[in-house]
Amino acid sequence: MRPAPRARTARPLPIRRLGVPQLRGLRTRLVVAFALVAALTAMTTGALTFREARTGVLQQSQDTVISLLRGRADRLASSLVMPPDEGDLRRFAADVADAEPSGTWRVLVTYGRARATSVPGDRFEEVTPALRRAVDSSRATVFQRVRSGDHTALVVGMSLTFADPGATATGVQIFLTVPQRTEQAYVDALVTAVERATVPALALAVLLALLAARGVLRPVRALRSATRSIAEGRLETRLAVHGSDELADLSHTFNETAAALETSVAELRGMEARARRFAADVSHELRTPLAAMSAVTDVLDEDAARLDPDTATAVRLISEETVKLARLVDDLMEISRFDAGAAVLHLDEIDLAESLRRTLAARAWTDVVDTRLPPPDALRGRVDPRRLDVVVANLVGNALRHGARPVRLSLTEGGTPRTGRLAVIEVRDSGPGIPDDVLPHVFERFYKSDGARTRTEGSGLGLAITAENVRVHGGTVRAANRPEGGAVFTVELPLHAEESAQDGPTMDVPAKETRR
Repeated sequence: MRPAPRARTARPLPIRRLGVPQLRGLRTRLVVAFALVAALTAMTTGALTFREARTGVLQQSQDTVISLLRGRADRLASSLVMPPDEGDLRRFAADVADAEPSGTWRVLVTYGRARATSVPGDRFEEVTPALRRAVDSSRATVFQRVRSGDHTALVVGMSLTFADPGATATGVQIFLTVPQRTEQAYVDALVTAVERATVPALALAVLLALLAARGVLRPVRALRSATRSIAEGRLETRLAVHGSDELADLSHTFNETAAALETSVAELRGMEARARRFAADVSHELRTPLAAMSAVTDVLDEDAARLDPDTATAVRLISEETVKLARLVDDLMEISRFDAGAAVLHLDEIDLAESLRRTLAARAWTDVVDTRLPPPDALRGRVDPRRLDVVVANLVGNALRHGARPVRLSLTEGGTPRTGRLAVIEVRDSGPGIPDDVLPHVFERFYKSDGARTRTEGSGLGLAITAENVRVHGGTVRAANRPEGGAVFTVELPLHAEESAQDGPTMDVPAKETRR
């Protein structure tokens, strides 16, 4: 029969493997984090070191040049004839330039509109108007760094004063340009050193990251393996706890959870076993009095026509309820055998289409069910005839009670290279179909689609027994709704006997225990 919903029981979801994409793995993230920290540290340290070193090199060069220029200018100031002409200015510029033995100094000396350079024809383009104004407005030495070609140059400007107590200005201005190629070389060497130091720092950071990741991932891998083991049913799995850090706390918590789960599952299995044993015992004990009741009701049914109407109605009601009770007890006994793993397959090679026809004929359904069956001996298979009869009878009876006519029973051959040859049995009805929230539960025991309905025509175990009978054959059964309306139940049974089958027309195969 088509079961009806009850309160949904939470079922554990299958635990997927905890594998993570490589680029998002913990090891990769640790390595990247360490590398980024190392790179940032190296770059920051290098930048600060470079800035301080560059400032120090340039400051030292600048101070040396200014000090040397002042000393030279002061010594030569007394020999300068005032007011000087261009020749005096030229000799003065040459004498100042000679203060640097390597000859890298270029000197410009001005007095009013007169000017002279240490190098004939030198236009001295490095001297900017701003520098000139700074020298005009201040007696202090001013300087400026300018870009000259492929290098930088230090430009120094100062006013020449007399060595009197008031330091009277002579009106002579001296401008000096010094190329800073040596300083630039020092700075370039410093940049190269910083770059070379960054690579070992990154390599060391990656090595440290790998070591750290190894220490962190070892307990994580152990936890993953333990989780998989728990998911596979080995509830006695425990983790070894080392240390007292967060990972050790996690391992300890896992062990506590696993122990609690093992205890709960053991209790549930005990309760389930007791419930199964109780159902089996009750069903067994009820069979004897039910057999006597059935015999009595059969006799009363024969005499009902001679009884008064009220008594006859009561007798027929008792007879109907006795039949239902007998069916329920039989179904409970059958389910108990499945639960206990005691169900036995009696395999026989039969004509499947003929077996389906006999099932319909035995229940007087031949004229009420449309069939699409292959011709005789067109489709044969090794199945248990009695269990196949139960499967077909339950599905067709369910369609007739809860669906609407026409009901169609079909048998075809299907399968793939992976599944092998299959017998495909379909039972379709033309009713309203099965609600979407009920579909996942149609094969559960005593499931009711209407919580307010407490009684049904069947035992509430028909589809559950159907599923178990199909499963012990190694087949599958599923329920769905047809797009055009109505429900369809599809059974797929392998056409070949199991590998353990022996030669001969029949064999007994203990059914595998199916846990709910």
